[in-house]
Amino acid sequence: MAIATINPATGETLKTFEPLKDAEIAAKLDLAGEAFEQYRQTSFEERSHWLLKAADILEQEKADFAKLMTLEMGKPFKAAVSEVEKCATVCRFYAEEAANFLADVPVNTDASHSFVRYQPLGVVLAVMPWNFPFWQVFRFAAPALMAGNVGLLKHASNVPQCALAIEDIIQRAGFPKAVFQTLLIGAAKVADIMADDRVKAATLTGSEPAGASLAAAAGKQIKKTVLELGGSDPFIVLPSADLETAVVTATRARMLNNGQSCIAAKRFIVAEAIADKFEKLLLEKFETLKVGDPIELDTDLGPLATPDILQDLDQQVQTALKSGGKVLTGGHPLSNRPGNFYPPTIIIDIPLDAPIAQEEFFGPVALLFRVPDIDAAIKLANATPFGLGASAWTTDDQERDRLVEEIEAGAVFINGLVKSDPRLPFGGIKRSGYGRELSIQGIHEFVNVKTVWVK
Repeated sequence: MAIATINPATGETLKTFEPLKDAEIAAKLDLAGEAFEQYRQTSFEERSHWLLKAADILEQEKADFAKLMTLEMGKPFKAAVSEVEKCATVCRFYAEEAANFLADVPVNTDASHSFVRYQPLGVVLAVMPWNFPFWQVFRFAAPALMAGNVGLLKHASNVPQCALAIEDIIQRAGFPKAVFQTLLIGAAKVADIMADDRVKAATLTGSEPAGASLAAAAGKQIKKTVLELGGSDPFIVLPSADLETAVVTATRARMLNNGQSCIAAKRFIVAEAIADKFEKLLLEKFETLKVGDPIELDTDLGPLATPDILQDLDQQVQTALKSGGKVLTGGHPLSNRPGNFYPPTIIIDIPLDAPIAQEEFFGPVALLFRVPDIDAAIKLANATPFGLGASAWTTDDQERDRLVEEIEAGAVFINGLVKSDPRLPFGGIKRSGYGRELSIQGIHEFVNVKTVWVK
């Protein structure tokens, strides 16, 4: 696959990059291994100082970094600025909390003195996606670097300038040379890198096939992996819900990042008693959204990241219609302009047993289902191979408790938008992956949890 910046709003190729040759990859691995032996000896105070400097750079230059994201993958500019600000937040969070998260933990045993110590693993490979090209990387890099690990970034091939900018930020922040390096390579090189003895673990955010491929390569070498994969997140609305707020949030939750988010709400599961009103309000909201150039501040929905994503999404929509679904609005690519634009789309009446009802739609397409009660809502919410996040709307305490307990997902948000937060662990179950990012759980993923017993 070519490594290039192609503006998804116009289709214009702006910049191309030569992938690293095998000798260049080997040289970077040498540097990473050497860097770890020195970097692991640095103090939390030093690492915190450098990470806080990275946060400062992110905030001071956020407009430039946001424009780069908008240019490479089509994220609306306002959302891109927010993404950079969030990266600064996660840097500050781990700069302040890592020493506490990784402090020795005393344990009373038959020893004179016993405790748990957390130590870095070494070089960690991060295979990252294009949809949040800064946030996905920094939510890995901040805890990994604070733990004393060294990072190698294999970013998506359509965001090479974002990948290089992140390496530059970390270098300018003062981290020692080669503690974080970007590898401009194709996916075919990942297995060879995982086989290198200097690489101790890997993390991937992306598609199921990509996750399965990395996990298989790491499994052959008996190396740790964390996977954050796809989602077909339910958005459940029950009769007691604040309907107006739910509809506003539903629109945001589906259109986030032009609909290209693993934790975007995708399947809207609504109680029959309020379904007519919810459908009417949601349709009104969708039809007022402005589709256009993502650099313009009043744009609500920009282009999809690549022509292939546009084609795949449209094929899914057509399959849903052939299965019995009906389109309320949208339903076809916008052919009256250049770029990878798909309009806000609502599909109703898809049979519950249709295979397409379980799939992830990675774009601005909402699937709307009607159910008689909470039992049917929970059953439908769980009728998918995914288990990333779920949003549910009710003001009834008993319903809330059931939703929290019975929904199969890594996160359940009651009366709110599913989102990641540095203070909370993030990840999924089932085919949405395993392991956790963020919070204390995230920083513990790539450390040796060492038992120490002294007598």
